[in-house]
Amino acid sequence: MNKKIRNLSLLTVTLLLPVLLSAQIMDSKSIVAPGAQVEKLGDGFLFTEGPVPDKNGNIYFTDQPNNKIIRWDAKTGSFSTFSDKAGRANGMYFDKKGNLIACSDEDNQLWSFDKKGKSTVLVKNYGNKLLNGPNDVWVDPKGGMYMTDPLYPRDYWKRDPAMQQDGEHIYYLLPDRKTLIRVNDTFTKPNGIIGTKDGKKLYIADIGADKTFVFDIEADGSLSNKKLFVSKGSDGMILDAEGNLYLTGDGVTVFDKTGEKIAHFPIYKGWTANLCFGGTNNDLLFITAGPAVYGLKMNVKGVK
Repeated sequence: MNKKIRNLSLLTVTLLLPVLLSAQIMDSKSIVAPGAQVEKLGDGFLFTEGPVPDKNGNIYFTDQPNNKIIRWDAKTGSFSTFSDKAGRANGMYFDKKGNLIACSDEDNQLWSFDKKGKSTVLVKNYGNKLLNGPNDVWVDPKGGMYMTDPLYPRDYWKRDPAMQQDGEHIYYLLPDRKTLIRVNDTFTKPNGIIGTKDGKKLYIADIGADKTFVFDIEADGSLSNKKLFVSKGSDGMILDAEGNLYLTGDGVTVFDKTGEKIAHFPIYKGWTANLCFGGTNNDLLFITAGPAVYGLKMNVKGVK
């Protein structure tokens, strides 16, 4: 663990970006806890990504350049290393058995980590060709896994950086964890992905086209009725229990279930990559942005 990482209590930290959220938070009283502001929870990382909560509200996130998955403790605010052989993990999600599913793009694969941090490769390729680089993943109620596969050439790749698939597409790993199918090929550069708790709707950001779309999920896992949700792309994304969708990039922008913008939170002068809900009460918006992670106490909760 980098010694520069500071363990900061959400209750005691007062540092916030000077510009800050006064206007935006005042306009968003319905979703932000009274008096809450964005607080830095820890820093000293290189580039943070992929946050996801376990069943107790502890957050797992990646420090991709350092090839680590870090665990933030919801009760103490402390950090520990879950894995230092993470396959350059990016987006992640927990399955119902408590395994951590990770888009590990060092070798362009999808991995599963058990509770002790032991990894298993779930997906190695598609059509006997390397994937571009799995980026984000969502596990549906049946145990199937939707994944985005944009091409972002990495300096740590040993492979030919040229695209080996015929585009940047969306894939679905069936609940049997043996069969990978392509479910959409209409995106410029898909990135963030999240589905509804009932498994009926799937939101996918096309960061290349700067748009976010919503699909109907069919019984066999296929996608239908692609519709524009908002004319804004995203890196990571999350839904809250009220059905509001949170997009990242230039801070965090929140849209209600009709697609109306209801809030924007500046986070960091650089790129805001991803976010999730967690904490002991599932009401902490946990945000990864550059070398640090941030928290914002909310008046809404994450999807359980």
